[in-house]
Amino acid sequence: MKSFTPREIVSELDKYIIGQRQAKRAVAIALRNRWRRKQVRAELRDEIAPKNIIMIGPTGVGKTEISRRLARLAQAPFLKVEASKFTEVGYVGRDVESIIRDLTELSVKMVKDEEMKRVEVRARDAAEERLLDYLLPPATAPGLHAVDAERLEKERELQKATREKLRALLREGKLDDRVIEVEQTEQKMPVIEIFSSAGVEEMDMNIKDMFSNIFPKKTRRRKVKVPEAFQILTQEEAQKLVDMDKVVKDAVNRVEQSGIVFIDEIDKIAGRQAGQGPDVSREGVQRDLLPIVEGSTINTKYGMVKTDHILFIASGAFHIAKPSDLIPEFQGRFPIRVELEPLGEEDFVRILTEPENALTKQYKALLETEGIEIVFKDDAIREIASIAALVNDRMENIGARRLHTIMERVFEEISFDAPDMQEKQVVVDSAYVRERLSEILTDEDLSRYIL
Repeated sequence: MKSFTPREIVSELDKYIIGQRQAKRAVAIALRNRWRRKQVRAELRDEIAPKNIIMIGPTGVGKTEISRRLARLAQAPFLKVEASKFTEVGYVGRDVESIIRDLTELSVKMVKDEEMKRVEVRARDAAEERLLDYLLPPATAPGLHAVDAERLEKERELQKATREKLRALLREGKLDDRVIEVEQTEQKMPVIEIFSSAGVEEMDMNIKDMFSNIFPKKTRRRKVKVPEAFQILTQEEAQKLVDMDKVVKDAVNRVEQSGIVFIDEIDKIAGRQAGQGPDVSREGVQRDLLPIVEGSTINTKYGMVKTDHILFIASGAFHIAKPSDLIPEFQGRFPIRVELEPLGEEDFVRILTEPENALTKQYKALLETEGIEIVFKDDAIREIASIAALVNDRMENIGARRLHTIMERVFEEISFDAPDMQEKQVVVDSAYVRERLSEILTDEDLSRYIL
């Protein structure tokens, strides 16, 4: 785990998320506490539990983005789930334990990809040797006796010299157009549908393992060009070099020590209903989540995974329900609460210009691929931000997501005509923005559908 200071974490988050300083500080402290816990003496280390966070704020203010960027920064296994997808045990739907199974699966993939990069050089060397075997099969000299040993040695020397010449040509790319036939291993699995309400994940997990042992691996021959053959063989050699037992061990450890689970729409399972209707299992989902958040051991296909030190970040708009509508035990598992502020016009101006992945930069890059240069004037950015704030006030406030709908509408004509345009520079100013959006802004009914 990289040891960023809280100030460095906030600085990194500032590159992509505007405002929300309080939320950034809370997650920065939570991440730094993980590093601090690892420095603590062993007997006390297991006693230090993560301080789970609830983010409260309207949609489109950066709740999910903060968590996603945090996980990328920490290089930690990260899973985003919607609380509304899960149901109480006994109802048809996803079981909350599948959160940990999915997180472990992601962690295994992450560690395996890292290992494959680590062995890439060795894999490429082995793949090169296999490729040369395809291009120049080893010579066999049947019927040669001891008296022909000198002739056999000459054959080998000639073969070696030819192989080295081919190697040089291969590395220079002079054999790229040659087509060769390679053998590729594939494993066909039968498609099985399971109709069951309980333990679907476990059944699915066991059946896959069972059939992978029953059905033999098949090889098929494919005719491909040399560069593609080299990629196929490199992938196969890397798979052979990776120690999957070590990968699984490291992946499970990474989940247990640095996993992050982001539970969105937590407000959708809040509230106390009479026991009838489709929301009958809301409180049940909270009760099922309790042991996982508090710390329990979950059975996965990679073994038992402890959840004691996984960081849980929950978020919700809480328009209808309130955080106090969650059951007391569940509230107690999320001791840190941060409120995210709604975004206004000034925030939208900054969102359109400052982040490294700002929408204006994205549209410029997209249209550069068609040879068109987009020039944004300051007044155009101000106008787009002003309209986004106006539409959010007039209708539902969907935060920064409103910028996507407005930008798409502004660029609809340019995006459609781009391949056929003669003019290679387009200046976007406030007049152009108003012209593209005037009809929608004057007709409120139309704007409800389009923006």
